[in-house]
Formats: sequence, structure tokens, C-alpha cells
Amino acid sequence: MDFELSDEQRAIRDSTRSLLQRHPGAARAVADSPSGFDTGLWRQGTELGWSALAAPEELGGLGQGVVDLTVVAIEHGRFVTASPFMPTVAVLDALLHSGQPERHDALVEKLIGGESSAAWAFTEPHRSPTVDALQTSARSADGGYRLTGEKVTVADASAADVLLVDAVLDGRPARFLVPRDASGVKIRRIESLDITRELDDVTFDDVHVDHDGIVGSPDSTRAAIERTLALMTVLACAELVGVGEYLLETSVEYAKAREQFGVPIGSFQAVKHKCADMRMWVQASRAATLHAAMSLDAESRSTSKETTKETAKAVSVAKAFVSESICKTAGEALQVHGGIGFTWEHDLHLYIRRARADAALYGDADHHHRALCALLESR
Repeated sequence: MDFELSDEQRAIRDSTRSLLQRHPGAARAVADSPSGFDTGLWRQGTELGWSALAAPEELGGLGQGVVDLTVVAIEHGRFVTASPFMPTVAVLDALLHSGQPERHDALVEKLIGGESSAAWAFTEPHRSPTVDALQTSARSADGGYRLTGEKVTVADASAADVLLVDAVLDGRPARFLVPRDASGVKIRRIESLDITRELDDVTFDDVHVDHDGIVGSPDSTRAAIERTLALMTVLACAELVGVGEYLLETSVEYAKAREQFGVPIGSFQAVKHKCADMRMWVQASRAATLHAAMSLDAESRSTSKETTKETAKAVSVAKAFVSESICKTAGEALQVHGGIGFTWEHDLHLYIRRARADAALYGDADHHHRALCALLESR
């Protein structure tokens, strides 16, 4: 399998990197930002086409795929960028693959154009990230629906214009579009290990949803939720790859510049071994992530159940391996940097925080090892 980027994908990477390089302090500014991200940076990103990348050209998008989204997410990880990129493109993807995107054409147009942002409310308290773990309930009422439940670790909920909420309706999975400011919606920012990204807990207290607020059909909703989960998992892996690339590069640079006993510490065999291990983990993580992204793109073009199963395996392999490998890379980077790496002023701790947080989001390595075993046993 060829993991080389195309000319278009390299152009996307270069333009994204150039933009993020012009906002070097954006990650540290997030903690004091009411929106949880740099709104100016997000606006410029949408002008580059971040939100439109995977949308069809006939709807005003760029007609690319998951691999292209992955390229942007890698650069987000490289600069520990905070933006609503991941949840917004995931919600947009969910609407486009709902079977009835025309029902939400106004929102789709705004998401593609960057005029609106969205958040995905999926994970339940103390529950695994699976469709069967859904406990938020919905019932038909008042010509629409009533939604009750709680979601945790929702990225950028307080800044989103709309939430895509997964729930249970009549014993089956269902999806609803809920305005952030709807009556009964309560959003609470949580204290997270990753101080460069906002995560929120969201409570729905008998929230009314219009009849048109339901997304997709009952027969296709389970598969649709699983696709969104797979996409968000791949993008989390991509961020981890970007984190790993930064950690590797900055560790090698530091090992060349830092001297001890009159020579660069990079000349010591023990440091060389650490850098070599980091390079191996990062390169393998990149390959696993791109393979999972390519599998998702292939699934979009296929109706085969076998293709869907192979995609699920590729995603779990990527998340399990990348989570462990990049967290090990972060630990070795800290060892190479020594005392300076422990300081608040150095950016290293921001990358370690992002690595640990992304490793836990959408299922940690243990969760995906179990998921992979279940898939292999079902052959």
C-alpha cells in the first residue's frame, strides 16, 4: 500500500502548516479563551477549506476524502492546535452520509462554508465508547421529540452552534440535531489533562427537538454512528502522529545542540537509541493511521459488509498501536530533554498532555485490543 501523499495532499499539508506556524501562541491562549479556541485561526482555516475538504463539489466542497482530513489533523497535532475542526467535519460527514442530507441542507451549507461549527455528543458517563452503551433517551412528544441524558468529554460543545446527539429512541439508536442554546441544555467545561483543548459535559433535561431534527433512518443509524466514531478515532490518531512528529524532531534538534562532557548528547549511544525508537514508533503510527483513513475512504465507495469489517479492524489496530507508541514517544522525548522538559515554560508538557488525552479519547488501547479480538473471533 502506497502511503505517499499526492501533490494536492502535500499542498493541503503545507498551507495548513504555514497557517499554524503563524499562530505559535494559540495553544497556550486556549485556557483563557471563552470560546476554547482561537476564532481568528479557525476562520482562516475555513478559508483554506478545512471544513469543506471532504464535502462533495456539487455542495460547494472540495470533493476530497478522509485521508485529506487526516493530513490536516496531523498538522493540528504538530502544533497542539485547538479548533473545532474534528467535531465539525465529523458532524458534516454524518449529515452527508445520513441518506437524507437535503433535510439539513441549510446547516450543511453553513458547515461547509465555515459559518457554523458543530460538536458531537456521544460518550456517556462511565460507559465504553460503543453504540450499545448509549443511555441518553429520546421519546416522541409535542410533534417532535424530548431528549434526556448526559454526555461527557464533548469537544468544543460550548462554542458549537449545534450538537449532534446520539440517543436511544424506541429501543434503537437515533441521532438528533440540537441547538446549543436550546432550553434544557446545560454545558459545563471540565478540567482536563489537556489544557490546550476544551472538553465539556453536556446535560439534556427534557430538551425539545423538532421533528426535522432527527438525522437518518432507524435502519441505518447504528452504522452511521459507527462511521462517525471511526472517523473521530482516525482523526485522533492523526493528531497523535502530529504530536509524535514534533516530539521526534525537537528531541533530535535538542540532542544535537545540548552538550555534556564537551560533546553533543546526541553522540551518546543511549540517546541515539531513544531517538531511533521514537522514529520507528512515529513512522509506524503514521502508516497505521493512513491505512485506517484509506480504509474509511474505501468503505465510503463500497456496500460490502466485509469492507466495513476490515475498516473496523484497521481503525482499532491504528488506535491501539498509535496510542501506545506516541505515549512512549512522549516519555522518551522527556528523557532526552532532561530537566528543561519538566518546566512550564517549555512546550513539551503541552504535547505530552495532548498525547495522553488523545490516547484516551474514543477508546484507549485496551478498548481497541478487545474490539479487535472480537472482530477476529467473528470470522
